Amino acid sequence: MTPKRKKRLSIILGLVFGTALIVGLVMYSLSENINLFYSTSQIAEGEAPVGARIRAGGMVVDGSVKRSTDSLKVQFAITDFEHQVVVEFTGILPDLFREGQGIIAQGKMDANGIFQADEVLAKHDENYMPPEIAESMKKKQEVAK
Repeated sequence: MTPKRKKRLSIILGLVFGTALIVGLVMYSLSENINLFYSTSQIAEGEAPVGARIRAGGMVVDGSVKRSTDSLKVQFAITDFEHQVVVEFTGILPDLFREGQGIIAQGKMDANGIFQADEVLAKHDENYMPPEIAESMKKKQEVAK
């Protein structure tokens, strides 16, 4: 192999490895920021990964909201009218949060099967429902028929 060809080969190999490194770093950073949505049935059936950041959605079960007297910790259950998942959240809930409303919580499942939310989003008007919850509810209603 001539010195000129060795130089070209090293440049090509450098470009290939550099591109592979950049693609790998981009894929890694994207995987860290992806929040997949799981319905309450999927979570109750164990499809949601433990310890991975996910989004869970459903309707807040009437009478399930329990507030701690000495902290901002709140525990409530969400449902898709088939299964329920217990959610724990520490912080200030949105003003529109109340029982019977659709919410989306972001957080992680713990080993005890409780969803540890670090953010709770509530719907902002009476006609709006997050698309993930609406689709999940629609599927459950079709299965029930």
